Amino acid sequence: MNKIKANKVYILSGPAGVGKSTTSKELAKKLAKSSYISGDYISHMHINGRKKPWGSREEVTLIWDNILSLTKNFLRYGNDVVVDYVSFPQEVRWLKENLKGLNVEVIYAVLWTDIETLIKRDKLREPENRMGERCLILFDEFLESELEEKHFLNTSNNSTLDIPHVINEIMNNPKYKII
Repeated sequence: MNKIKANKVYILSGPAGVGKSTTSKELAKKLAKSSYISGDYISHMHINGRKKPWGSREEVTLIWDNILSLTKNFLRYGNDVVVDYVSFPQEVRWLKENLKGLNVEVIYAVLWTDIETLIKRDKLREPENRMGERCLILFDEFLESELEEKHFLNTSNNSTLDIPHVINEIMNNPKYKII
């Protein structure tokens, strides 16, 4: 009996400036039928009354509720989904739990780099997109989280030319799969 292939939800995370968006967009392009969800875009949909996600649990909950709704909709139409957002283990577990019953695999990779490279990459961004100190705060928050080391994907020595290798690692290494 043939088992129906599971759709995949890829969650690419990491500190601001590590390369999540660039890598996520390229991953979505590589998949046969895919959707790209930017947590930052969803966050900015909330206009009046919006709070900074890092300062409001309610705002984070709203963002994740919206990510979940969009993810379910795209999965319903047979898409693999790439979520590009600063995602900690508790949020990933929550998303997986709320996708239970669907034929889906959740893949979680935290792009990582050393502090010097992170600062350098942030400075390469357009001035209005630079995160500055927020990069360092998130760096520390990831180190202090309950994140299993296997989910870290070190990109310190990588350039944009290495993105295909990074994508291949995320797609094919079972260590990133959430069980």
